[in-house]
Amino acid sequence: MTSLFSKFDGTAGALGSLVEAGGRNPFSVVIEKPVSSTVGIIEGRETLLFGTNNYLGLSQSPRAIKAAQDAAAACGVGTTGSRIANGTQSLHRQLERRIADYFGRRDAMVFSTGYQANLGMISTLAGKDDYLILDADSHASIYDGSRLSPAQVIRFRHNDADDLYKRLKRLDGMPGAKLIVVEGIYSMTGNVPPIAEMVAVKRETGAYLLVDEAHSFGVMGERGLGIAEQAGVEADVDFIVGTFSKSLGTVGGYCVSDHPELELVRLNCRPYMFTASLPPEVIAATMAALEDMAEHPELRTQLKDNAARLHAGFHGLGLNASKQVSPVIAVTLEEIGQAIVMWNRLLDLGVYVNLSLPPATPDSRPLLRCSVMATHTVEQIDKAIEIFKQAALDAKALPAAA
Repeated sequence: MTSLFSKFDGTAGALGSLVEAGGRNPFSVVIEKPVSSTVGIIEGRETLLFGTNNYLGLSQSPRAIKAAQDAAAACGVGTTGSRIANGTQSLHRQLERRIADYFGRRDAMVFSTGYQANLGMISTLAGKDDYLILDADSHASIYDGSRLSPAQVIRFRHNDADDLYKRLKRLDGMPGAKLIVVEGIYSMTGNVPPIAEMVAVKRETGAYLLVDEAHSFGVMGERGLGIAEQAGVEADVDFIVGTFSKSLGTVGGYCVSDHPELELVRLNCRPYMFTASLPPEVIAATMAALEDMAEHPELRTQLKDNAARLHAGFHGLGLNASKQVSPVIAVTLEEIGQAIVMWNRLLDLGVYVNLSLPPATPDSRPLLRCSVMATHTVEQIDKAIEIFKQAALDAKALPAAA
């Protein structure tokens, strides 16, 4: 009799090899206690956190913590229902209005997670006679949304506006709408798209454009609105999707748009309709964190400085780090075994980063993914660079003279 779990035999074998090679399961690390936004207790030791996506450090915002406490005391800890049933409270509408106003958009939808925002918007917007045109390196939530959509899916080469144009031109005269989906910062490598060139393609071909600003919201642009704001093309983006779980330090997702039909999307979007809404304390904390972000643009300046410092430090060591400077910096290695050893040595020495292995990586090579915060100190960044040097030497990822 076939086991229901036999399909996971390959995963079990690969995980066993990882643990055997390094002594740890890299996918079950527990942060036993956050000491601050940049330091946590892991395996009983204070460890520098360089893998949390907490870009502005607002997960520890005193204002957000107080707002959450007050909301829980006043409204309880949950809604027990979806947004279209009993799960909409005044706080949900307040947050939607505030996020829409922050972007200068007509309306907003708030989802329970950022994953659901992509899942819901992509699967709902693109119908059976439509076309989804996706960057080849899109996040899993984008691909999962495309799988739920009956639209035809077409991939174009990563960050290649010319390839995007060619693929759209092949659809000239074909019935159905075309929806382009790209990201503001690609979460695995930190790459940033040539969004102005892609907007030009969108205009010429009559397509719609959805930008996932999950990792660029709060990070890029004068007000932290993302890559579209930074490039001056925000008005040309039809739908901006993002998450509260990165720069705002809470949880949840959103979509903002000027299209009045967004209100109709609510009534057709299954991940929105059939999921319990965010609890009041999360909504209140998110609004408070948004106020923090708006009032402290210097956090973005410090984040950029910190990202540039870590990026320069990695390149100074001779590591194969991301080409573009962003708060996501990936160190690519040639061998899986080398990456496992280096990741374990980093944790031994007091730095936590994310280990990413093929096939989840863009070019089938393993990488160590780092995320920088505005709240990292110069001393913490320099210490991380020194620890990376030692770990790379121990993993034979650098020449001994480095």
